[in-house]
This record gives sequence, C-alpha cells and structure tokens, in this order.
Amino acid sequence: MTLPFSTTPPTPVPTALWQENPRAFLKQLFAVAVQRAMPIHCLKPFLPTPPKGRTVVIGAGKAAGAMAQALEALWPADAPLSGAVVTRYHHTPPTPASPPGHVAQKPRIDVLEAAHPVPDAAGLAASARMLDLVQGLSADDLVIALISGGGSALLTLPAEGLTLADKQALNQALLASGAHIGQMNCVRKHLSRIKGGRLAQACVPAQLLTLAISDVPGDDPATIASGPTVPDTTTCAEALELIERLHLPVPPQALTQLRDQTLETPKPGDACFEHAQVHVVATPAQALQAAAQWAQSAGLRAYVMGDAIEGESREVGQAHSAWAQDSAFQRPCVILSGGETTVTLRAQDLSAHLDGMPKPQGGRAGEYGLGLAKALAGQASTWAIAADTDGIDGSQDNAGVLVAPDTLARSEALGVHIDAHLSRYDSYGFFKALDDLVVTGPTFTNVNDFRALLLL
Repeated sequence: MTLPFSTTPPTPVPTALWQENPRAFLKQLFAVAVQRAMPIHCLKPFLPTPPKGRTVVIGAGKAAGAMAQALEALWPADAPLSGAVVTRYHHTPPTPASPPGHVAQKPRIDVLEAAHPVPDAAGLAASARMLDLVQGLSADDLVIALISGGGSALLTLPAEGLTLADKQALNQALLASGAHIGQMNCVRKHLSRIKGGRLAQACVPAQLLTLAISDVPGDDPATIASGPTVPDTTTCAEALELIERLHLPVPPQALTQLRDQTLETPKPGDACFEHAQVHVVATPAQALQAAAQWAQSAGLRAYVMGDAIEGESREVGQAHSAWAQDSAFQRPCVILSGGETTVTLRAQDLSAHLDGMPKPQGGRAGEYGLGLAKALAGQASTWAIAADTDGIDGSQDNAGVLVAPDTLARSEALGVHIDAHLSRYDSYGFFKALDDLVVTGPTFTNVNDFRALLLL
C-alpha cells in the first residue's frame, strides 16, 4: 500500500470516501498532515533578506535535505549562498526538474547523508564539516541552521574521552531504555562537541538564524535534534543521574568530566546567543489541525486530542481504544492525536533475542497499532491509522499501520496471533501478513507521530 507524497496542496476529499473506503480515507488524512509540514510550504515566512556579507547554511535532520532544497528555491538567485546539511540515508529529495530549455544549476547547498538512529562515520565527517563551514565568519555574515528531528544521531561529534564506537553503544542503549526524548537528549548534549548550543558558539560573531521543524512534544527548540544552536537548560548533573539510573555505557573519563562539569553546555544568557534567532516553522499541532480541517470538509466531526502524548506505545493504544465507546465523541468522526510514544524492550526479551530469537521488527506506530487492535477486539465501525510523519516507523520500510474492525478475525484466520507478536515486539510482521502496512517511503519532513481513529 504505497502512498506517494508531493508538495501539492491536497484536493478536497470526496464526501463519500470515508464511508466507501475507510482505509483510503485514513491514508489521505495522513498525507494531508504530512503535506502541511513540507518545507516548501513553511519556510518562506521566516526567511530574512540577504545580509551584507555571506550566507552559510548548515543543518541536520530527516527534513534537512528538503529544507535546504526549499531554501535554495526561495533565496534570491543573485545573493551568495553556500553550505551543507546532513540527512538520513535515502532522505535526500529528488532534484526538481528544470523547465524546458533551462540548464540545471548545481545546488549551492550540499546535502550529505549519514546513519540514523545509530550514528556512523559519515555523520561524524558531516558534523566536522559543519564546524569548518562556520569558521572565520564576520558580524556581516549570516548562518542559517536548518534543524529537524533525527538530527541528534546525524550530527555526531563525541566529546573528549569518547569515540564513535562509544556514541554508537550509547545511542543503542538509550533507544532500548524507554527514556523519553528530553532525557535522551540531555545525555547526548553533554557528551557532544556540537549539540546543546555548542554549534552556536562556533558561529560567533556571525548572525545566526535557526529554522526548525518540530518532532518533539512541546516544540522546544532545545530538544529538537538536541538543540545544537540554542541554549541548554539541562545540566551535567542531570545527565550523570540518567546515565547511572539507566545503566548507560559511558567511559570513565567522560563520567569524570561530567562530575567536574567540564562538559557543561552554554546556558540562556550566554554571549554566544546574543545575535541568534530561532523560529519553529512547522509543528505537530499544525499538521493535526490541517488533517482536522480536511476531515471537516468531508462532513466529519474532528476532535484533536493533543500533539504531545507520550508513554509506552502499546499502552497508549490500549488507552485510546476507550475512545471508540466514549459517547463524548459523536459519530461519524475522526479523533486525532500526536506525540512521541516509546517502546521499551524488557531485559528478558533482550536476552531472548541474544539467544537466537527473531529481532524486534517495527516501531512506535506499529506497537501502538497492536495495543489498539487487541483492546478494540473487533469493535464495529472503528478504523485507525498510526504512522510516523517521516515515513519510517522504527527501522523498517513502512511509515505505520492500519487497524480495522476485522483485524483480529483476519489475523486468527491466517494463524497470525497478536499476543505472540506483542511478546516479541513484531508489529511489522503482524501487519505485513494482513497487508495493512502503510508504506510511503521517506516524506522529507518530520513532525512526529500521527494517529487517527475513524468512528462511523
């Protein structure tokens, strides 16, 4: 079930679509939310006039390639522009076709690619290049930082006493720990030479403009991609407490530097932010509102339940099943929500995988779908979609999953048992067997999880 994405605004929904084909309606609803967050739509109001000196572009995240491409299209052709950004492998958008008779121009901003969610050597090299690009600038120059979710892994430059291998082990441990994004980024910031405002330090004395697409609850720029260009309010002490409580693998030298605060990050009021501005140009709330308006245009009631829902993915799915029986929601309607849930692998499950059992397959959206499907237990006239707006749920090739009234009945008929898939965190295998994966490919933006229940 492949769903293409484009920068074209959505057409009005056929009124009967949600009645005749609920699955198609939910996938289009997801597309509307994603399109609202496309960089070409959201960057223009925040772009300044070109400065007296140079304009250097840096950035990182799953949307960084599309943001760079949009900035080039919107920036005056005769104004100096150069730089480089880093995005996830295969998340560089295709180059737009040149009009007939025009020679294609070489991009002025290089788009580099690296690994996510566990960093690699390409991310290390890209991060070092960012620091090089902002050296030797003057007060007449402007640095534009294009930041989006995923930048924490892509922008990796270990602190003194840490190697790339150390950071890889740390990221893997954080991903399996159940820590929420703010906790993970607190640790990442204090063990980096580029996160937590340190990239802003390197840009001085140039003007600095950060344009961010939010994928985090609350839209705090300091949390998006671990805030490389904004002040950090977390501390070495907080990072150390998390490392010890979560039993994270950190070398002794780095622990010592945390204890003596050598690795402290620049705080609000630091002089390095004197000429810095930040704008969050696209948010999960805006994407949900766009979906709500589109659903209303088809005659459906739309309820937005929040863009910052957190918790264990399967447990959130179980909790949301209660909405299907809540008389506060007048059918027919859609119930929309966003946020960033987590999937915590229990220690015994990790041991089982090391002993030869299949590795977990799927991500937050799929795990939510399993929890929801089991709790709904075939609730009549209730459909749902859960998907990640970047187009990748976890490390598989799907953006998310669909749940239908007959999900459990069809799975049992196929001999696919939901409890077995829950026990091994295999949402991907479960929904693939039902042909209910939502596959989009990279969307080139990222405003976190999208969930919709359709109650008819």
